[in-house]
Amino acid sequence: MSVIRGSRAIVSLVVPFYNEADIVSLFFREVTEVLGNLPDADFEIVCVNDGSTDATLERLLDAAQYDPRLRVVDLSRNFGKEAALSAGIDASIGDAVVPFDADLQDPPEVIPLLVQRWREGFDVVLAKRAERNTDTWAKRGTAALFYRIHNAISETIIPDNAGDFRLMSRQVIEALKQLPENRRFMKGLFAWVGFRTTQVEYRRRERAGGKSKFSGWKLWNFALEGLTSFGTLPLRIWTYIGGLTAGCAMLYAIYLVMRTMINGIDVPGYASIFTAVLFLGGMQLVGIGVIGEYVGRIYMEAKRRPVYIVRKAYRRDGA
Repeated sequence: MSVIRGSRAIVSLVVPFYNEADIVSLFFREVTEVLGNLPDADFEIVCVNDGSTDATLERLLDAAQYDPRLRVVDLSRNFGKEAALSAGIDASIGDAVVPFDADLQDPPEVIPLLVQRWREGFDVVLAKRAERNTDTWAKRGTAALFYRIHNAISETIIPDNAGDFRLMSRQVIEALKQLPENRRFMKGLFAWVGFRTTQVEYRRRERAGGKSKFSGWKLWNFALEGLTSFGTLPLRIWTYIGGLTAGCAMLYAIYLVMRTMINGIDVPGYASIFTAVLFLGGMQLVGIGVIGEYVGRIYMEAKRRPVYIVRKAYRRDGA
């Protein structure tokens, strides 16, 4: 277990940025004040510019010019938050690594609590939301439904109300870096590697500025990514549905034969045939769609493309 005792540890804060120019200054002001007071620990902030189209990169470089503890990794385009997190984790050098959002909804004041529990011997310290009052009713409901469904169909259990915000030891980070997936669902990967885990509860704040980059459609696709990343039950269940449907059809066929033998032949109803055809056709299309989700994942993974491409990594000396 990679716990640093009796020496100054390095804590790496990994922060993806995508069009967050308005809050860059506020972010560094709040975060560096908290991290600068960590007992017996130094820190670095790995800022990943995920293809921002505003002035985010320029403001990150301005901040890094005056503080050697800030590092900027500029990706060649927008690869998405999961890829940006992977890039920051790969670039980090800390004994402990903390993924963190740039919008400051997760209070920086929680980080010392995570470090304290890590020093007690835990490899992973989850930051769990005590409540989700900053989310809309619809988002709270769909999030709860997602966790319930995911944990029911997957062998990898994801703690509910725990996002990417957590502390992970260097041993955990090295385990994560061995995972070869191209399509990455980071919360699932964090849970899959295991290790000794505890949690700290906290209350989330409102966004410090800007707006969420996750639309309803993106959240839906993100949920599908999570549901198909760590379980095959959505595929397996169609075997049972098909068997049940075939069994019902066989029983109905026997019923029709017996009724015809007793009552003679009657004229079949158009409505019942039409309904049965639509129902079975719809079930087949849904089943094909589920298979398509998994085939699509196989297709993307088979290409073996990198998760991200770094355009340039900046340090204070300009390299």
